[in-house]
Amino acid sequence: MADLLERWRAAARAAGASPDEHSTLAGERLLARWREPHRHYHTVAHLAAVLDVVDRHAGLAERPDLVRLAAWCHDAIYDPRAAGDANERDSAALAGGLLTGLGVSEPAVAEVRRLVLLTAGHQVTADDPDGALLCDADLAVLAGPPVAYDRYAAAIRREYAHVPEPAFRTGRASVLTGLLGLPALFRLPPLAQRWETPARDNLRRELAALTG
Repeated sequence: MADLLERWRAAARAAGASPDEHSTLAGERLLARWREPHRHYHTVAHLAAVLDVVDRHAGLAERPDLVRLAAWCHDAIYDPRAAGDANERDSAALAGGLLTGLGVSEPAVAEVRRLVLLTAGHQVTADDPDGALLCDADLAVLAGPPVAYDRYAAAIRREYAHVPEPAFRTGRASVLTGLLGLPALFRLPPLAQRWETPARDNLRRELAALTG
């Protein structure tokens, strides 16, 4: 946790936040959200995985510091019972208040909010490398080896344990179909070349298991 907290402080400083105890407290509050007991996939491990992808490919972004802050905030509010894009909208609002309170400029705060909202549908335009990096990092789990992907899918099911099996299968199948319907799951060429095919294979495999 100390390493993650330092990564938060570094990203916040790079974005213009005051390097004081308020930044540390804000990071600790965010980490507490990521550690909520109802989370099984949307956990600190997911946050760290997204940040790792962003760090490895930061050179592809225009403002990697803002992409990192968006990664921290993109699932900060996560309620499996919420409808539609409520979690993303609430997380974007949380990011806005949090970063404004730390002294980050209004344009930078607006950009972080925009990036967080992109993770609702993962639809990114061709002229948006920062949005592409965040969304590609968020979806990186889809391209894992089948065993790792199956662990991810099982963790998602645990987060929706309150949903009866028939309803879950229908809802999850809709999500998978929507992802498969995207023109591309990954937009940045170095990531798309490695991840597009295995991700689509995993999605089709899970969809077949749900609907077969």
